[in-house]
Amino acid sequence: MNIIKTKIEGLLVVEPQVFGDERGFFVETFNKKRYQEVGIDLEFVQDNLSKSSKGVLRGLHWQTPPFAQGKLVQVISGAVLDVAVDIRFGSPTFGQYVAVELSGENKKQFWIPPGFAHGFVSLEEDTIFSYKCTNLYNKESERGVMWNDLDINVDWQLEKYGISNPIISEKDQNKKLFKDIEKDFQM
Repeated sequence: MNIIKTKIEGLLVVEPQVFGDERGFFVETFNKKRYQEVGIDLEFVQDNLSKSSKGVLRGLHWQTPPFAQGKLVQVISGAVLDVAVDIRFGSPTFGQYVAVELSGENKKQFWIPPGFAHGFVSLEEDTIFSYKCTNLYNKESERGVMWNDLDINVDWQLEKYGISNPIISEKDQNKKLFKDIEKDFQM
């Protein structure tokens, strides 16, 4: 497997080794020992799948301590632009983000440790997205920030992918502004 460090410490793109032939392919999507060797050394306790139509935008979400989650995410089929925003107060990259295209075709994974807001926009119909989480979902600790907050200024690349109006849940349309988030993740 190939590990690509991003511009933000802790965020990693994982390119697993794919074995393919005329029958299809095989890929090892998780091996605790190999992931520990590259610094992903947390226990995963919950797996989630979501299905989204093209243009569905989910995020930007996180959970506060003690329920903070690290996520190893990947696309099973379809494609997304996946985004992680550093919300660790005191971090030199606080408020910065990394965006990675994940697809069933490229089979890349994105490791997002605790301390990051996470979201994605679906680039294809019937996109299946997989989350491997280090903590259980806890509704009371769930937080979020507006997907289009100007202080973060995420380039969702909507025009590039032919998305004129992203489909956003009512819950995500009513999130806080970045400047108003609490200091959930002190450095």
